[in-house]
Amino acid sequence: MKHPDTTPSPAALAELPALPHDAAGPVFAEPWQASAFALAVSLSHQGHFTWKEWAATLGEELKASAARGEPDDGSHYYHCWLAALERLVVEKGLSESAELHDCKQAWADAYRRTPHGKPVELRE
Repeated sequence: MKHPDTTPSPAALAELPALPHDAAGPVFAEPWQASAFALAVSLSHQGHFTWKEWAATLGEELKASAARGEPDDGSHYYHCWLAALERLVVEKGLSESAELHDCKQAWADAYRRTPHGKPVELRE
């Protein structure tokens, strides 16, 4: 899988709890994970939140995941990443919870109506 074009410095990445990575950088099991990673990096580069603030929020989401009893095997890492991203997007006023919910529902509906092997597209 292709890595995002912009990534934080190695020192900034080291601040993140348990970031799945190899020698080349972050690794992703699914395309949505790379997209979520790139979006967090981009929003941080644009000044919407600091990387330290991002790492703290992600850490809180990872702790909440552990408190729910989710396995600590990396399978929930990017779900926590997405939860942290959604939380900061709402806290920073970049979107509202209802808008995020509606958008996720639209994508889920589009996925369900898309034939296997075809690209998922939102209808206007």
